[in-house]
Parts: sequence; C-alpha cells; structure tokens
Amino acid sequence: MKIELYEKTALVTGSTGGIGFAIAQGLAATGAEVIVNGRSQARVDEAVAKLKDLGYGRVSGVVADLSTAEGCKALIHGAPHADILINNMGIFEPKPFFDIDDNDWQRFFDVNVMSAIRLSRYYAPIMKEQGWGRIQFLSSESALHIPVEMVHYGVTKTALLAVSRGLAETLSGTGVTVNAVLPGPTQSEGVTSFLEKMAKDQGTSVEEAGANFVKEHRPTSLIERFASVEEVANLSVYLASEQASATTGAAMRVDGGVVKAIP
Repeated sequence: MKIELYEKTALVTGSTGGIGFAIAQGLAATGAEVIVNGRSQARVDEAVAKLKDLGYGRVSGVVADLSTAEGCKALIHGAPHADILINNMGIFEPKPFFDIDDNDWQRFFDVNVMSAIRLSRYYAPIMKEQGWGRIQFLSSESALHIPVEMVHYGVTKTALLAVSRGLAETLSGTGVTVNAVLPGPTQSEGVTSFLEKMAKDQGTSVEEAGANFVKEHRPTSLIERFASVEEVANLSVYLASEQASATTGAAMRVDGGVVKAIP
C-alpha cells in the first residue's frame, strides 16, 4: 500500500513533539503539506526546522494556544484551509479525584475537548463543501479504562469518542470521514525522561524499566511494552489516506492490546 497525499493540506495540533510530531512527520512523508502547531514560537520553529532538515519542504507552523477560543481563532486565521485535521493537542496530569477542583476540570475540558470541537466546527464545513476530508480525534485507552489516578483526563478522552461519533454521523455521505485514535502507553519525550529516571533508580536499562512499568500498571498489555510514537502515527496516517475512505465513525485502538475487549 502506497499512501500519497500530495494534493492535501494537513493540520496537526500540538505537534511540536511526541505523537503529534510523529504524525506530522508521517503525513509529510506522504507528500502532504503539513502545518504544525504549538504554544511557543521557539518550539514551532524547532519542529518546522526539524521536518525540513529531514527533507520535507512543504511544512509551516502556526503558534496558538488552543486552550482558549481566541487561540483557536488565531490558528484558524493562520491556517484558513485544511483537508486533514488531526486534533492531537491534549494535556494529562496524575491527581487524586478529591484534589481535582473546578478549575482543573474546566482546564482539562477546555484543552482536551473544546479545542477539538472549535476547530472541527470550522474545518468540517469546508471539507463537506469540497466533498473530501479527514478529521481525527486523539483519544486514549483511558477513555475506556478510566485511570483512577487521573479521572479528569479519562473523562475528557471519553468525551472525544462521543464527539467523534456524533460528527461522523453529522457528516454522513459527504466524503468526510471522522475517527478517533486510542493510543495506549506510548514512549513520547516526557515518558522517556520518566523512564530514564526510573531506570537510573532501579539500576536497569530504559527498556527494562518500561517493561516493568507496563507489567505493573498496564498488566493487560499484549505487547508488554510501550508503543513508539511512530507506531501510533502509522495508524493516524492510514486513517488520513484515500485508502481509508470506508473507515468512519470508528474508535481505532493502537493500545498494544491493553483494553480487554474483542471490538
């Protein structure tokens, strides 16, 4: 299968690092014009430069804080057209349920849910009008197995599943597909730093520390390790392709088998 998206423009939110950057790189490799997004000029410039150094010339960036309506408007102003929208931007924070106050709940909902809603509300009609488009919501296996250490995070990821399915049905028959991607434990930059510290404390390798963490905290994992950001990005790139035209309204897991369910 050869995925080519030379005539398409893809916007990936929260894409200066981690899964978002891997998705941006994967889409750039298909020939798509890619717009990266982050909250600081330095991070956006660094991500754009990194992609260009890899040989991808059709890359640009827009600085915008998507936690607010004004920030979403700034991104739309900087990127008025997109054929592919990857709602990747999100935050997480371990915190006991009884310590999560109203401000925390509102902050998580604004960042993880409302940013995706606001952008989809703008770009979806454009895609519908042209008869082709791809919208994705980066959810999580935590949407299905709510983590007790961060209930607020899990709730926002479950909300994205509902938005994704509802928007897919809204766009039925238009040529625009809408799907959710559910990663499991993934070795992003932040996780790598965490594992490096754990490995040092345990006197083991990073790989062993990761395997130990998964065994203790995600014992149902079938791959028994963290996924790489590239492994998650591969699914996202496929769902953005022409070949994925019959896949819509779906919640696609790339969780290493953590969720114990057949569907």
